[in-house]
Amino acid sequence: MTAVLTQPRPIRLKGRSYLALTLTPELPFEDWLVRLDDLAGRSAGFFLRRPVVLDVEGLEIDRAQLRDLVGKLGTRNVRIMGIEGARPSMLGADLPPAMSGGKATGDIEEPAAAPAKEAPAPAPVESAAEMPAAPLPTTGAPTSLVVTQPVRSGQSLFSEGDITILGSVASGAEVIAGGSIHIYGTLRGRAMAGTLGNAAARIFCRKLEAEMVAIDGFYKTAEDLEPGLRGKPAQFWLEGETFTAGSIA
Repeated sequence: MTAVLTQPRPIRLKGRSYLALTLTPELPFEDWLVRLDDLAGRSAGFFLRRPVVLDVEGLEIDRAQLRDLVGKLGTRNVRIMGIEGARPSMLGADLPPAMSGGKATGDIEEPAAAPAKEAPAPAPVESAAEMPAAPLPTTGAPTSLVVTQPVRSGQSLFSEGDITILGSVASGAEVIAGGSIHIYGTLRGRAMAGTLGNAAARIFCRKLEAEMVAIDGFYKTAEDLEPGLRGKPAQFWLEGETFTAGSIA
């Protein structure tokens, strides 16, 4: 009887998927890191609080080079959660674990470089990562981003402030904001607000069909969304560490 009463409860193991950014470095690493520093300088917070997977498939490098690269990324606040494409002999306890089987969601383009300053001009709109073929028309203050066209599948938008989208967000698209997200159409893709540590951020949409929503690191996938909100106007916010959803009248 005593053995039964003192037996520890079993540990619950659950499977869960997360959205991660994949970096594919190129040789020589020194030149690639210079380009990465330029990207980070043009879009502060681009890697902040974002899980990153390092894809080294096809690179002729040894374990010491891989360890050195992971260390240099760490000094840049790029935290590697896993490594893809590395030989088992290259990995160990001092490196992130091997990962495989990730599902691609489309490339995330680099934020555009700031134009050369030839004469005084109005402050530019906050840059966003977009598909290069057809840039999205935007208007707004430097701390916000206003998108006047639908966000297509495969596109990824990023702003350190709020993002307002006058159209819809397609399945496979991604909207990432340091502030709140306002979508005046249907949200079918992924919306992540408060990514720079803003727990007061919110997500609003006219019609909820989302693949995933997140605020300050708290996530809800399509399977977790309240059935009564699907297809209706909805909003999301945090109450402490509780991810809350509600309808919009």
